Amino acid sequence: MLTRNLLSVNVPCLRGFSSAAASFLRTGDKLKLSRIFTSEDVLEYSKVSHDSNPLHFDSESARNAGFEDRLVHGMLVAALFPKIISSHFPGAIYVSQSLHFRLPVYIGEEIVGEVEATNIREQKNRCLVKFKTACFKNGAIVIDGEAMAILPAPAVEQANTSA
Repeated sequence: MLTRNLLSVNVPCLRGFSSAAASFLRTGDKLKLSRIFTSEDVLEYSKVSHDSNPLHFDSESARNAGFEDRLVHGMLVAALFPKIISSHFPGAIYVSQSLHFRLPVYIGEEIVGEVEATNIREQKNRCLVKFKTACFKNGAIVIDGEAMAILPAPAVEQANTSA
C-alpha cells in the first residue's frame, strides 16, 4: 500500500502526471493533503458560490446557532478531494461525490483531506476509480463519503505487474 502527501511530491514528470511516484494507482493507495482555511478563503468562496450565510461571517450568529465560531463552508472543505486527485493525476475527470458532514470546521483549523482507492475498473484507454474520501481535524472525521473519477489508463498499474 502506498500513502502519499501532496506537500512532499516534488519529482520530475512522467507520462504527463505530476510525479513518477504518482503515475500508478492501486487499490488501497491513499493520497493526502493538509490545509488551513482562512477568512480570505471563506470570503472568496462565498463570492463564487453566492453563499453569504452569516454563520460563515459573523461570530455572534455562529455562536447563537450553537457553534464555537465562524464556520468554513462544508463544500469548500470538500473541495480538497478533487484537488488531491487532480494534483496527482492531471486530466482526471471528477464524476461523482457523496458527502456526509460530521463535524464543523472553523477558520484557522488544520484539515487533512484523504482519498483512498477502493475499486479500479479499466475501460478502454482509461480507468474508473472509486475513492473513499475523508477529511480530518485532530484525528476526528469532519467529512466523509465516496468519489468516482476517470483517470487515464497509465495511472493504474496492471495487477500482474505488482509484487
